[in-house]
Amino acid sequence: MLERLSESVASAESLEQLARPLLEMLELISGLESLYLTSIDEEAGVQCVDYARNAGELFIPEGLTVPWSDTLCKRCIEEGRRFTSNVSEIWGDSQAARDLGIETYVSAAVRASNGSVIGTLCGASKRSQTLGPQALSALNIFSKLISQHVERERLLGELKRSNEYLANFALTDSLTGLPNRRALHGELGRLLARAARDGSYVIVGIFDLDDFKGINDSYGHVAGDHFLSECAQRLAGITRDTDMLARVGGDEFALVGPGPAAAKKAHGAADQLQKRASEITRGLYALGGSAVEYAGVSAGVIAVRFMSVDQALELADAAMYREKRQRKQCSPRNA
Repeated sequence: MLERLSESVASAESLEQLARPLLEMLELISGLESLYLTSIDEEAGVQCVDYARNAGELFIPEGLTVPWSDTLCKRCIEEGRRFTSNVSEIWGDSQAARDLGIETYVSAAVRASNGSVIGTLCGASKRSQTLGPQALSALNIFSKLISQHVERERLLGELKRSNEYLANFALTDSLTGLPNRRALHGELGRLLARAARDGSYVIVGIFDLDDFKGINDSYGHVAGDHFLSECAQRLAGITRDTDMLARVGGDEFALVGPGPAAAKKAHGAADQLQKRASEITRGLYALGGSAVEYAGVSAGVIAVRFMSVDQALELADAAMYREKRQRKQCSPRNA
């Protein structure tokens, strides 16, 4: 029995893998008809049978959910009575016990690290029977093993969530919520690798917020942050589900996404996206309590393949600066 217990504890990768052999061993030691592990949701006021082993007339189904206030487990904990062989006399008012015909009952609490009861390990029978010290000892040991496993799973879950948060934080711009430069480089690398395999193109765009420093100087940094966020929202409106829009600098955004396999279609898609980026960011913005007209971003969008991440971004950046120069030459001040 000790050898089986050791193997079960060592090999269990989930609560179920631990609970089922423990219930089987508890049945052999106690001779009870039904052994089961429950979880308790005190906030919802319910107790649920998660895993059960039924070997006699009494059948406790897995998934059975009952009001926590009427359970024998709650009475055992509150009265400090772990075992009784005459349930009908002691707890005759229990509707659950009457419905199931329980006469013998034993229960041990499964506790969290803070001592709160999160579940129970139970045994029951329709007939009155005694329970020896070995069975009570096994029940106590098994409930503690389950408590430790549940706590370990909880800690692993918290660690996983923390790691996911940190990984997401490391790849996300805190102001706009968009991916950052690091995330964009990774996505562009994957897209270029796939394009190299199938011969398709990758769309790469760089968007620069012209005169952003002037907006900050005139309306303040808070207004500048709002302006950045709204520009991000507007640019997100022209992206596809397969694209990634990222903030890669103080006033600079980038977009990458898969393009068509045909060169003419790919370059046409890039030109169209460049035009839409300028159009969608043009218009009125609420800055410092005023509606301010903005001429739109300078955009450089290209279709590329068979090159590195840095080369692709450099070409898109060069395209953006060409458009910036053209916009300055065509501005009324230079007319």
